[in-house]
Amino acid sequence: MTEPETPSNPLGAGSPDAAARARRGRNIAIGIGLVGFVVLVYLVTVFRMGGNVINRPL
Repeated sequence: MTEPETPSNPLGAGSPDAAARARRGRNIAIGIGLVGFVVLVYLVTVFRMGGNVINRPL
């Protein structure tokens, strides 16, 4: 008798370790993208305010 086949990984990776490595790589890429976006929004905000922050009425 042959053993029944185990269902394959839906992500197409060969082993659970490969799937975990792929997931970790995606998480790191998403994290870097998120940090980059936050920095971009901060810099655009600072540049749009420009010198108006110093010249405001008190």
